[in-house]
Amino acid sequence: MAKRDYYEVLGINRDAGDDEIKKAYRRLAMKHHPDRNPDNPKSEEQFKEAKEAYEILSDAKKRQAYDQFGHAGVDSSMGGGQGGQGGFGNFGDAFSDIFGDIFGGGGGRPGGGRSNVYRGADLRYNLEVSLEEAARGTETRIRIPTMAECDACHGSGAKKGTEPKTCPTCGGHGQVRMQQGFFSIQQTCPKCHGTGRYVADPCTACHGAGRVKQHKTLSVKIPSGIDEGDRIRLSGEGEPGVNGGPPGDLYVQIHLKTHGVFQRDHDDLHCEMPVSFATAALGGEIEIPTLDGVARLKVPAETQTGKVFRLRGKGIKGVRSIGQGDLLCHVVIETPVNLTDRQRELLREFEDESQKNSDRHNPRAKGWMDRVKEFFAD
Repeated sequence: MAKRDYYEVLGINRDAGDDEIKKAYRRLAMKHHPDRNPDNPKSEEQFKEAKEAYEILSDAKKRQAYDQFGHAGVDSSMGGGQGGQGGFGNFGDAFSDIFGDIFGGGGGRPGGGRSNVYRGADLRYNLEVSLEEAARGTETRIRIPTMAECDACHGSGAKKGTEPKTCPTCGGHGQVRMQQGFFSIQQTCPKCHGTGRYVADPCTACHGAGRVKQHKTLSVKIPSGIDEGDRIRLSGEGEPGVNGGPPGDLYVQIHLKTHGVFQRDHDDLHCEMPVSFATAALGGEIEIPTLDGVARLKVPAETQTGKVFRLRGKGIKGVRSIGQGDLLCHVVIETPVNLTDRQRELLREFEDESQKNSDRHNPRAKGWMDRVKEFFAD
């Protein structure tokens, strides 16, 4: 039987964010978890289906491949056994992250284990780049805040000369058992927050956290053709994990600076091209700026405002594009200003001559006036 669409499985839209994906998975996993539905093959299958959908859509690269190629783009990466449809014994970091507060982080396993080990949070950094940098690619350095191990207490959180003590609430297990109706569940200990130990005399440098805020500098490679809203993932550069857990990732969100000449539309570039009255009427050749230098463009006689000239291959080659975009030049006829007396005299002579046969020289104005007369006649 063909697999269902992952977005349909989770009941979300294709533009859903990470939080929405996580909430949808949590709702379905809570409903169909095998511990709550013993001897129910249908619920077990729905749980596996939701888990597989979450594993794909919560991973930026896998989600991108799925959005582009469907199941064919991710089936090879899912594998068999515990990884895809088979089994639910090893829920992995995704399940631990979502159900940590309910089942103690380890899929409901008693006795602690990895229940107090958490993956670090993902971070986002907004980076502005120029149009030229986005088109050609570049490498830049960014400075971001991060949490590092406290040198004073070496990460223990306890004042020098002391050490953390076994938590009296959970007896060092990091979890406490709670009875809710017919269900008996384990919950993260509220006193030690799952560590199994608490600090009676906190370190003055980190105030018991075991970590202090610092800054680090990272190098970011900007690929050529990157566009507004694209993200660059720096694996392992997010928040550090808790109690030995893996760090999160850093997502660099790209924003394009406003350009003085061009406006970008995916792979194409647009620009306004001011043309003098005389050149538009008589024709001529003008210079057009491009990202590769200057190009010359022939303007035919009687060119009107709004005319668009397309220069093939003078746009941008996007990150995922096969060919180069185009440059589209929009003609704007420029009305002369600061006229001299002689110029005014010549323009009046020109207007007088034009009015003698306006139907021939100004057909658009004639047509417009005819439509106006018809409008008022009605």
